[in-house]
Amino acid sequence: MKRFLICAVLAALVVPAASFAAGPTGQDRENASRACRALRAELGLATFRQTYGTVQSNRMNAFGKCVSQWSRTEHQNRISAREGCSAEQADPNFAASHNGMTFDQFYGTGPKHRNAFGKCVSSKAKAASEQAQQNTLNAAKQCKAERSELGPAEFRAKYGKNANDRNAFGKCVSALAKAQSS
Repeated sequence: MKRFLICAVLAALVVPAASFAAGPTGQDRENASRACRALRAELGLATFRQTYGTVQSNRMNAFGKCVSQWSRTEHQNRISAREGCSAEQADPNFAASHNGMTFDQFYGTGPKHRNAFGKCVSSKAKAASEQAQQNTLNAAKQCKAERSELGPAEFRAKYGKNANDRNAFGKCVSALAKAQSS
């Protein structure tokens, strides 16, 4: 009985830890929420809702949809940043291209530079997130201008993908933002 109880407790601890490692973390959601608030302020409420909202009557779910999408983006940015920092850390020519500084000296702070890897990941993930936000803002502005130029009906016909083409603005922004990030 004692052995069964210990196994059950260990299993209860392992399952949640594994599920957190696979997807976005609380930190990713916090960063996503911050990004969505900034986008909402920059775009304006109406444009923000058209970009992210899916409920056809009022698009009031835009903030939640935005956070969900950006959580995945933040998670992917962090993974990419880790991979990039690992490659930089393993690069034997790092010092030559960084004014003779080692990886730890370049990214680390404090007397022993022990936090270099974390600082590297943080700076790369933040830069990627800021670039993605800028791409989204630029795409939204371009789509708004194109919608004004084409007119609502032609714009919906060009970008819409559902029964009444009400998702046209979001599809336009998504396509242009992805094109800018490539």
